[in-house]
Amino acid sequence: MYLLLAFLLVPLIEIALFIQVGGAIGLWPTLAIVILTAILGTVMVRQQGRHAIANLQRSFSELQNPTKPLADGAMILFSGALLLTPGFFTDALGFALLMPPVRAVVYDFIRKRVKVQHFEMGQRPESHRPGPRDTVIDGDYSEVSGENDKRGGPSGWSNH
Repeated sequence: MYLLLAFLLVPLIEIALFIQVGGAIGLWPTLAIVILTAILGTVMVRQQGRHAIANLQRSFSELQNPTKPLADGAMILFSGALLLTPGFFTDALGFALLMPPVRAVVYDFIRKRVKVQHFEMGQRPESHRPGPRDTVIDGDYSEVSGENDKRGGPSGWSNH
């Protein structure tokens, strides 16, 4: 229901803002503002996207919880989509998501409502335990012959 409401309200808000701004400053300045915000937004998203990727890589290399850098990256990606969508309302939301303090508030809001039940990075040595269907054992071997070899005898291990 929330998505339906968003798909109805956002275009109506955008149309109303286009009419208001276009009536106040004219058609061409309004279109210029829309194009400039898309270009400026693209530049800012690329810059902050690089920073978010660096933070994510750092969290992986230091074996830290990557939740915050992943959330930052997702919000930056979403802000890029909002900034490329023509309109003043979506541009305002997109530019707001590019600000780290706003992302921190959104992250805290979402984090309070999402419960992570399990998180694991890497593999533990005991993570693979052979089951009843694991019947193949890989290995290397070499034949060793020495002076103490006992050839013959009832054993199945002799070289007859």
